[in-house]
Formats: sequence, structure tokens, C-alpha cells
Amino acid sequence: MPFQIPDNLHPDCGPLVWLLGTWQGNGHGDYPTIDAFQYGQELVFQQDGRPFFHYFARSWVIDEQGEKVRDAAQETGFLRAVGDGKVELVLTHNTGVTEVWYGLAEAGKLELRTAGVSFTETAKEVVSGHRLYGNVEGDLLYAYDMEAMGQELQPHLWARLRRA
Repeated sequence: MPFQIPDNLHPDCGPLVWLLGTWQGNGHGDYPTIDAFQYGQELVFQQDGRPFFHYFARSWVIDEQGEKVRDAAQETGFLRAVGDGKVELVLTHNTGVTEVWYGLAEAGKLELRTAGVSFTETAKEVVSGHRLYGNVEGDLLYAYDMEAMGQELQPHLWARLRRA
């Protein structure tokens, strides 16, 4: 589905413009400390002309038929464009985790790595992460690797989403 580049898009957001809008689809999750699962997800990237996008994501666990079993993770934050494709992401999760990420956006790809992670005393320990988003055949594909709960950095989530 095509999209329009907003007239008020900040020039530093050019390498991120393909992310704008709402994306929906399904993904898979796995990690040594949990059972493998499938999930549905919606991501929303919005802008208002300043050099950042507001980001919101929500997900829900699904069964083998794709039916919703229960609500799952939510996260929200600001993807800040700082020039020359460099980005910063400030992210907060409903699980009590907050993160600062740094990365690079170019040619339909966004790659981010954590620079710092904080968590509440009731949250599970998260140490670091790596996120990769790509525009593949007009879809948004992403992978999230996580270091947490005494485990080394490894794949945790991956999904293919379509523009809504």
C-alpha cells in the first residue's frame, strides 16, 4: 500500500519516512526462559514536523489459528532523528523497563543498539538489545535480540507487518 510523504516532514527524518503510519501483522517469540509463542502486533509511527517520530506498539498472544489468547507487551517512545541518518530512541515498556537506543537509518533499514537500560524493582532484568527494522517488498520486517535474565544476547522476537 503506498503512502504519502508529509509536506511538513523534517529533513532529518527523511531516512525514516518509510516507517510512517500504522503496521499490522504477526510474529514469533522465543527465549530460553519462556515457551515459544506467536503474536499479533500493531506498530504506529507518527510525526508533526519536528525531528522525531512518536512510536507506539501493542501486541497480543495468538493461538495456532491466529485467534487472540491474551494481551501482551506495549511500548511507546520517541525516535529522534539527529542528522545524517543517525537516530536516538527513548523507549518505555509496560513491563517496567526503559531504554535508550542509538542507531542508523539508511536505504529502508533501521538498526539500533541499546546504550542504557533501566528497570523497576518488579521488572525482569534486561541488560541490552539489538533491533533491526527493514522495508522488504513494502512490508516492515523486524527482529529484536535481547540480553536478559542471565542469558546472552540472542534472538527473541521477529515479525512481518503490513501497512494498514
